[in-house]
Amino acid sequence: MKALLHPTYFPSIAQCVAIAKAEDLVFEKHDNFQKQTYRNRTYIYGANGKLQLSIPIIHSHKNRQLYKDVKISNTEKWQQIHWKSLEAAYRTSPFFEYYEDEFISLFEKRHEFIYDFNLKCFEIVSDCLQLDMDITYTESYQTKHDDLTDFRSLVNARKEPNFNFENYRQVFFDKCGYIDNLSIIDLLFNEGTNALTYLENQILPTHV
Repeated sequence: MKALLHPTYFPSIAQCVAIAKAEDLVFEKHDNFQKQTYRNRTYIYGANGKLQLSIPIIHSHKNRQLYKDVKISNTEKWQQIHWKSLEAAYRTSPFFEYYEDEFISLFEKRHEFIYDFNLKCFEIVSDCLQLDMDITYTESYQTKHDDLTDFRSLVNARKEPNFNFENYRQVFFDKCGYIDNLSIIDLLFNEGTNALTYLENQILPTHV
């Protein structure tokens, strides 16, 4: 199976389930940027429950702007804020120190384009999951691809289906209960080397 997805800021577990089950991966490169998607946001499990981390972007005056052309707004100290949030959420998780050095570099260097930054995030996630697959990119935007399994809808952060993935241990479970379909970071920091097996064992709804 060739899976078609959007590169996102630390992809959701649902996106990673699709990736883990794919033989090859194709990233969409010619879509328009849309708000309220995982293109520039991710969700982690903070001390008070589900916490959104959003990368600020420079908004264009144009009605439409290609995702690959959208620039990150680095006037805010968003990298420092995000890393501190990750530390507060996962410092006590079983595998935070195991992966810490892999991720911290993303928050120490400025990045210009959100698309390129998300690809770097995916490279690190792939290394942590020990994924080995060929990655290609679309050459033009098409609403339908007959030769690909289209998972682009998983980029939408709102109106998600109930995934009902298998529970795994989360840091603040005793306080707030289990939270489904968070960022892959949550799974990695809590399950570590078992994360890929977990992803391979999950089933996506047929209507995504």
